[in-house]
Amino acid sequence: MDAQTCLSREIKREFPPEPPDIQFEVADVFRAYGDDYRQTHILTPQQHKAMSDIEKCRTTALGGHVDECDHCGHTEISYNSCRNRNCPKCRGSQRAAWVDARELELLPIQYFHIVFTLPHDLIPLARYNPERVYGLLFTLAAETLQTFAQNLWDGKLGIIMVLHTWGQTLNDHPHVHCIVTGGALKNDGSAFVRAPKHFLFRVEALSKVFRGKFLAALQALYDQGKLCLSGQPVLATKAGWEALLQALCSHDWVVYAKQPFDDPAHLIRYLGRYVNRIAIANHRILSIDEGTITFKYLDNREPGAPVEKIMALPADEFIRRFLAHIPPPQFRRIRYYGILANGHRKDKLTTCRARLGLDAPHLPFIADMDAFLTKQGIDYSLCPKCGEGKLRQVYVLLSFHDPPPCYLEAA
Repeated sequence: MDAQTCLSREIKREFPPEPPDIQFEVADVFRAYGDDYRQTHILTPQQHKAMSDIEKCRTTALGGHVDECDHCGHTEISYNSCRNRNCPKCRGSQRAAWVDARELELLPIQYFHIVFTLPHDLIPLARYNPERVYGLLFTLAAETLQTFAQNLWDGKLGIIMVLHTWGQTLNDHPHVHCIVTGGALKNDGSAFVRAPKHFLFRVEALSKVFRGKFLAALQALYDQGKLCLSGQPVLATKAGWEALLQALCSHDWVVYAKQPFDDPAHLIRYLGRYVNRIAIANHRILSIDEGTITFKYLDNREPGAPVEKIMALPADEFIRRFLAHIPPPQFRRIRYYGILANGHRKDKLTTCRARLGLDAPHLPFIADMDAFLTKQGIDYSLCPKCGEGKLRQVYVLLSFHDPPPCYLEAA
């Protein structure tokens, strides 16, 4: 087996297409029960758009094109994607390109996977203040990590963060996954200090500092009147607010550090599965029957390895849970801090490589899927039937919104 075949199999294993045996989709739920849900619930503009886009994705509603093999004459019909970031059938190519670009930025050091989780008591407040609360989660988790790096090494870490607001059952479980460099670039740029092998910081200490920073910032927002309390009027009273703070102080906040991979590229690929992911993938839906949605999930609370289980939800509750994780407009689920911040990432990484005695990378960063596929030598234009010819576009299919409803020959 040649190297390219091995590489292609590796790519498909890391970023597989949707399984061909998928029988039910989130779109099917919306088409069957979405109209009733819209009539009985108040939706944000973003939720309305997500439902509409997902319903139309890869259907005649968005149009498409017909491809024909120039060798055997086999034809393929492809319908356009909606490209909504909340659609289960979209964003796979962006995920692959993101991983490829991050791998090019890797330094020959340890990288750590750390997860910061908000306590359950904050979930109601986060529902009405997602930008404020999740913004604090991003900023203060990064600030906590940088505080430890500053005190230990007088430098800055590189941090990539990916926000998830859901658990396996689509319930509210806000947490942020962090890829953290195993060491810091000193503030004056004179050296890169490596962390000890398999250890960055004590998670118990991170938890206490993170909790203190978060509660102080939350109190400041409350004092400034920047929190929407319409969904929890009891918090508008001094007694109610103090009761919430007391509950938040009464237990430790969860900060979890996973054992680092020997090869940092494995961590990038592992976290790449979380990038551009939504609350549930289509392959997890098992049935849609008489107003009940049945799906599978992994229960991580069982001792040992996660156990696969089955859950059934009424359609209204399934839709409510799914839509609860639609982010506000322009909200960024992936953010970069420290030496990996977008404004100076290239300069800081160049300095790090110099201090580590490395040459500048020869390959440019990959920013789009076409470049990604070209680099890997993968050609999806090959005919799936004969494997020899190329698929050429012969017709454009208009969407049913476009008059007249007919085929147009491609130019």
